[in-house]
Amino acid sequence: MAKVSVMGAGAWGIALARVLKNNGNDVTIWSKLEKEVNMLKNERENSISLPGIKIQDDIKITNDIREAAERMDIIIMSVASRFTRQVAAAMKDMVREGQIIVNVSKGIEDESFMTLTDVIKDELPCVEVAALSGPSHAEEVGKEIPTSVVVGAYSKETAEKIQNIFMNNVFRVYTSPDVLGIELGGSLKNVIALAAGMADGVGCGDNTKAALITRGIAELSRLGLKMGADERTLGGLSGIGDLIVTCASMHSRNRRAGILIGQGKTPDEAMTEVKAVVEGVYSAKAAYNLAKKYNVSMPIVEQVNKVLFEGKDVKSAILDLMGREKKSEIEF
Repeated sequence: MAKVSVMGAGAWGIALARVLKNNGNDVTIWSKLEKEVNMLKNERENSISLPGIKIQDDIKITNDIREAAERMDIIIMSVASRFTRQVAAAMKDMVREGQIIVNVSKGIEDESFMTLTDVIKDELPCVEVAALSGPSHAEEVGKEIPTSVVVGAYSKETAEKIQNIFMNNVFRVYTSPDVLGIELGGSLKNVIALAAGMADGVGCGDNTKAALITRGIAELSRLGLKMGADERTLGGLSGIGDLIVTCASMHSRNRRAGILIGQGKTPDEAMTEVKAVVEGVYSAKAAYNLAKKYNVSMPIVEQVNKVLFEGKDVKSAILDLMGREKKSEIEF
């Protein structure tokens, strides 16, 4: 049995806390928000972000970050990407040398364009970071529907420790040394999912979505390879796997927000209606800037940015994508 804390009490944090508890671990959930902590203690569920999924009675719930961060075997970081640095910094005098911290959030820091494990390491140089990602909606993990994910770490021993605390007969965990590729796939697929939702919102069909998914993975792969990721990762669970599920499912906040934008809502209106963090909106600008930095062609990402931040009409963005100069899928 491991002593594990989950930093963040949203849908994904709660779903993973349930998995960890089902496996016999000693689990603590932390939230900064006293109101949220009281709701979880009283109702034993997050009725806003994950209704109907009960938190086991013997999972501890706290808003005391010291209680959640000190003397833990493993810390799971499940806060929204824009708060990752803030929460990591708050734990600075609480975590020990070699503390394992697993990032399970999906995003790229807007200002620095750093992956979230790099953000954690930047604030906490003494820790050992890892990333867990894959096609895994919290709603389904919470209902114990079979799910497979991948955990990336810089040592096989750390990856296997994390695999061991999470894996059971409904939550299968693979290991990988490619932390960068796992984080890029998990972050950038949200931008493509926004595009897929926008296409749905203006009435496009399955053909359009299939094109966006396949050309989207081509864009992710071009950037990932230039940055040093392994091509197999981008064709695996945290790449094409996560991209498929995020583009196709109504559980996907990014797809739902994209649909609303395609129907004429502003990005702010869409995020308000979805009632959850839409990570793709925050990752889109970072993805576009990374594409420029590494001189990589990412036309879908470019058009998503124009819709989100320049007020471009979705139908015009689709026409501009379709009307680009002729290309070969594979060079002769």
